[in-house]
Amino acid sequence: MPLTIFFDSQCPLCVDEMRRLKQRDHKQDIHLVDLYDVAALEHYPNIDAQHASRILHAITDDGTLLLGLDVTHKAWQLVGLGYLTAPLRWPLIKPIADYCYLGFAKHRYTISRWLTGKTRCERCRLP
Repeated sequence: MPLTIFFDSQCPLCVDEMRRLKQRDHKQDIHLVDLYDVAALEHYPNIDAQHASRILHAITDDGTLLLGLDVTHKAWQLVGLGYLTAPLRWPLIKPIADYCYLGFAKHRYTISRWLTGKTRCERCRLP
């Protein structure tokens, strides 16, 4: 599995993003782990669920930990759409994008309410 992503299953926007990724993941390169699935997290003792709920976490096949927009970019690269997120990793844009991402992550439930009408879900379902 080239990329294991730890995501917030109670965040409608997060689940929607993971759903879109998995729909395009024809090679099955992306493995998703729900941050609220205690049994699944036991297989990843180096992942702190609290920290991973503040900033997106992923682990590559070689054990490299990716955070935030680096996860997003790597995931979209794996499904052939990395060119859409590549500008967010360009040297002049990266610090600004990372700062904005942290603000988005911190307020994702409020932003979700604005965009979807739902603040949280019990555990949103992925297909």
